Amino acid sequence: MATRKDTLWEQFLAPVAKLLIDEAELRRLHESLDWETASAQIARPDLTYPDYYRTGNFHGIEGGYLNLNAALSYDAITRYVLPPNEDLVRDCLIRAVRSKPRRILDLGCGTGSTTLLLQKAFPQAQVIGLDLAPYMLVMAQLKARKAGLAINFRHGDAQATGFPPTSFDLVTASLLFHETPPEVTQSILREAFRLLSVGGECLILDGSQNTLRQSEWLTNVFEEPHINAYAAGDLDTWMQAAGFGAVKTEEHWWLHQLTRGVKPLTQAEQTVRSSVFQDLGDFGFAGAGA
Repeated sequence: MATRKDTLWEQFLAPVAKLLIDEAELRRLHESLDWETASAQIARPDLTYPDYYRTGNFHGIEGGYLNLNAALSYDAITRYVLPPNEDLVRDCLIRAVRSKPRRILDLGCGTGSTTLLLQKAFPQAQVIGLDLAPYMLVMAQLKARKAGLAINFRHGDAQATGFPPTSFDLVTASLLFHETPPEVTQSILREAFRLLSVGGECLILDGSQNTLRQSEWLTNVFEEPHINAYAAGDLDTWMQAAGFGAVKTEEHWWLHQLTRGVKPLTQAEQTVRSSVFQDLGDFGFAGAGA
C-alpha cells in the first residue's frame, strides 16, 4: 500500500494493520482475477473524474480509490476502524429505514458492504450501487455473487447519476461525506432529492460531526483531505438546504452519526391534497381531511 511519507498512517497504524490483516489472503485475492479487464468492463469511458477525487489521497493511499490497493485492502482495514463493530455500525442505517422501499440507490457504495445489507433487508427491492471507483465496484460484484445477491453496480458520479427524477424510494450513503468537499456533499444531496419520489427517504451514515469537532486527533488519523471541512459543517443544515424535511441526526457509539430526511410534498401538492380532502368532506365522507 503506497502512502505519503510521515503520515500518521505510515508512522503508527500501518504496523498495527499488518498484524491484523491477512496479507497472504490479499495476495490470493489479487491473483484470483484480472483486475484491469474486470474494471474496464464496468468503467464508463465517458466519465470525467471530479478534481477532488482524481487528486485525493484518501486514507493516505496515493491515488486514493483509483488505486487497486485501496480496493483490495478496504474491507480488511474497515472492519477494524468502525468500533464497536462494522456490522453493528452499518446496521444502524438499515434499522433506520421506515418504509418498504421498492427502488434503492446506494451512493458511493464502495465495495458494497452496505449495499449487500440493503438487498438482504429488502429482498423484493431493486438495489443499485453507484461509485466512482471501478476497482471498488469489481470487489462489490465479487461479494454480491458470493452472497447470491443480484445487485446492479454502476460506475458513476453521485453528483450527476443520470437517473430520471423520482426514480427511487430510498437513497443512502455510507462513509461517503467525510471524503467529499462540502460543496460536493451539497451537490450530492440535491441529486438525492431529485432522485427520490415524494415521501422517499434519504439516509446518511458517517462519522459524528460533533465528535470530530471536539477531537482534532481523529481528523488526522487517516489522512482524509476533506474531513476537517466535514467536521466543521452541519449535515442537518445541508439536507434542509437541499429540500429535505423531517431531518434528524442521531449519534451512535460516540464516533458515528445517522442522518435521515424525507422528500416532502411541494406546496402545490399540499394545496391539491387539501382541496381533495375538503371536497370529500363536502360530500360527507367521514374522516375527510384528518
